[in-house]
Amino acid sequence: MRSRRHPARPLVALLAAGALTAASSAASPAVAPTAAVPASPTGTHPHVPAPAYPLGTLLPEPVTDPDDASLRLGLAPHHDLARRLNELVATSDRVSAQVVGSSVEGRDLVLVTLTAPEGPDEAREQDRLRDRILADPVRAARDQELRERYKVPVLITANLHGNEWEGTDAALRLVEEWATSDDPDVLQTLESTRVHLMVSANPDGRVGNSRRNAAGFDLNRDLLTVSQPETRALRDVVVRTQPAMVLDVHGYVNGPLVEPTTPPHGENYEYDLFLKHAWPNALGIEEAILGLGLDDGDGVRPPQVPLRDWDEGWDDWPPIFLPQYAALHGAVAHTVEVPLRVNNASYDLPEEELRRRAAVNVDVARAAMGATLDYVRDHREELIADQVEIFRRGTAGEVQRPVPEGLFGVVGPEDVSVTKYPRAYVVPAGGRQRSAPAAARLVRHLLDHGVQVERAEAPVVVDGTTYPEGSWVVDLHQARRGVAHALLGQGTDLSDRVEAMYDISGWSLGLLWGADVVPVRPGSGDGWDVPRAPVGTVPGQGQVAPSSRGWVLELADPADVRALGQLLSWEVGATLLPDGTVHLPVSAAWAVEQVADDHGVHLAGASAAQAEAAGTEEAAVLARPPVVGVAATAEERWVLTDMGLTVRPVGTDELNEGLDLSDLDTLYVSTGLAMDQLDEEARAEVRSFLAEGGGLVARGAAANHLEDALDLLDVTVVAGPGDANGVVAVTDEDGPVAGDGPGHTFVYGPRWFTDLPDDVHVEQRFADDPLVSGHWRPGGTGPDAAAGEAVLVRGTTDSGGRVVLIGSEPLFRAHPLGQHAVVARALLWTGLLPP
Repeated sequence: MRSRRHPARPLVALLAAGALTAASSAASPAVAPTAAVPASPTGTHPHVPAPAYPLGTLLPEPVTDPDDASLRLGLAPHHDLARRLNELVATSDRVSAQVVGSSVEGRDLVLVTLTAPEGPDEAREQDRLRDRILADPVRAARDQELRERYKVPVLITANLHGNEWEGTDAALRLVEEWATSDDPDVLQTLESTRVHLMVSANPDGRVGNSRRNAAGFDLNRDLLTVSQPETRALRDVVVRTQPAMVLDVHGYVNGPLVEPTTPPHGENYEYDLFLKHAWPNALGIEEAILGLGLDDGDGVRPPQVPLRDWDEGWDDWPPIFLPQYAALHGAVAHTVEVPLRVNNASYDLPEEELRRRAAVNVDVARAAMGATLDYVRDHREELIADQVEIFRRGTAGEVQRPVPEGLFGVVGPEDVSVTKYPRAYVVPAGGRQRSAPAAARLVRHLLDHGVQVERAEAPVVVDGTTYPEGSWVVDLHQARRGVAHALLGQGTDLSDRVEAMYDISGWSLGLLWGADVVPVRPGSGDGWDVPRAPVGTVPGQGQVAPSSRGWVLELADPADVRALGQLLSWEVGATLLPDGTVHLPVSAAWAVEQVADDHGVHLAGASAAQAEAAGTEEAAVLARPPVVGVAATAEERWVLTDMGLTVRPVGTDELNEGLDLSDLDTLYVSTGLAMDQLDEEARAEVRSFLAEGGGLVARGAAANHLEDALDLLDVTVVAGPGDANGVVAVTDEDGPVAGDGPGHTFVYGPRWFTDLPDDVHVEQRFADDPLVSGHWRPGGTGPDAAAGEAVLVRGTTDSGGRVVLIGSEPLFRAHPLGQHAVVARALLWTGLLPP
């Protein structure tokens, strides 16, 4: 189920036999590669021909885990999934299973494929027809062979939220029933489709009774960032299998909820073609659920379809959820929520009641799957034709077509909108790019999502500015333009469209990931349209300038912070300068070259002033990264660790248990440390730590709380609306913390600081018109009130401790990569520079 602040949704897919396994498990997190990264000429994943179906491979069978949380529900434990699937693989020529990745804790991510047997020639033909839809949709639209022979890919996903269990068991039931069924409709469906099922997309959460994965991430919010191994596997499955229909099973909403959603609808979908199928399929799912005969006596209310039954609050705006992400790739996609809660506090119900509820939920999920597969069978040619049309519109650069108002009796004016796409995007290279590793990471990310990227073979001119040869160009006349624009576009201010959004409303990677990205809009001229070559690799971007005074590492990107950690492990004499940069001596030449290669970073030659500053008392020779005590969200802890920082848990419980802070350099606090819940000894420990020169970085509500409790900088903290969120423009003051930042950050429940004493320094302010995209309604503490106000400040307490207060969300769900290094710089400034 979607929760209010940390919502939910999932999705799954298939992969052409074995094509995903290595890619999913080996891909790094959101980190720019330094070695060349292969990609196909069309910008999609490398083609791996499918062998014949069935694959005939057996899954590894894990050891029995008697503590698996599924067991109390009477559902299949994770350790039993492989055994049951292996029995089917061994006895049915319709069932294939393969490992397409590994979870954080090392459990297999398994993709099952149900289809009629295919010999090698037929399997290759299916791959060829699928690729034709994407690469040449005009030809595909005329292709009689494709209409007659193409097997429609369907993706069914379950258990993306680990403690929403029942979709897994419904998927297993489907596979077991269809493995031997002689029902004519089933046989026809198997002949005309490939049904891919991710039977448990979050096995660690399934076993451990957790919505999130073992790293603490809500996987159904990670489909654009793709920071986790589970979501990398899902993304790769979607990109490679190109499903025309997706069903993602969640819980718990009573009556059972079946999408399509309320407005606003995602601006990068071809919504007229999407709704053409999503609406009748939803009605079919509703009918199938009603056909189960469940009623108030079972505790089940009638099904609900948000587009019909709700005014707002369950929208499909952000493609961070698996169904919405799949829709960008040409899928008709649904979330279905089963009705009876069995997780959280309900998990402690009597076992008999718990198992009754779980059995009802399995029946509901299985009914939804059956109805969806019936729809695909009965509308196969239309689904194929409309996916082809989605890609044809993108390739031709055609304008979107609005959904007719009044369609199906449920489409109102609030459901009708049209997106204006730019002509292209340019990711500059060389001196026009603020961060080489950020640019390389972004381009690789685009390729991994199936977006076509080209390299300019001549200088590119946009709006009178020239960008060097070698800059990357994303032409939006391509099949997956919706994916490209969703990733790179700045997004839209939705504040006046609806009163409330379900989840985030802005996410632009083009503004938040630290690389300069230039849109080519109407009127920008045609100087961008130079000879270009398809990108097949992202070469290493590391550079070291000639220098006789040493080098300076700017710490503008997470890759720079990782590079610093590697340098410190080699004890090369790195020095943190008062301006927040790091000086490296001439003697470290070998190490400088190595980290440039390993991390793709640029190291500039040190100026005379910088070399001189390295020897002053205001600088700090670094022996190691700062040791950071962290009271924060799981995602924030993950980001800090991923940047190579040494992290120690610090929270209310740890402090009340007598935690000694003396071996820490600084604290990072956003949640989980409440001064009013500390005993006297623990409060004294915190005050003593700050009095003895320990540092503190406090974000969000913790900035309010700790400023009030400890009188840190004597500033006033102003809180904006708790649900206000999106991409905001900021101005950086070029200090040791914010540096020369990318000019945008992310907020969720924004805060800002007023009544600043003279000795408090502003490092980052909201711009005069701060909200770029998202939902932050005007009035009161709206964006007008925040305009020009300080969002990141630094100062020193009366006792000499260094403090940074942050009112934005620079580490939110690991997404705003362009701001991650700002937090690292804040920790260095508070923890390691001399007082």
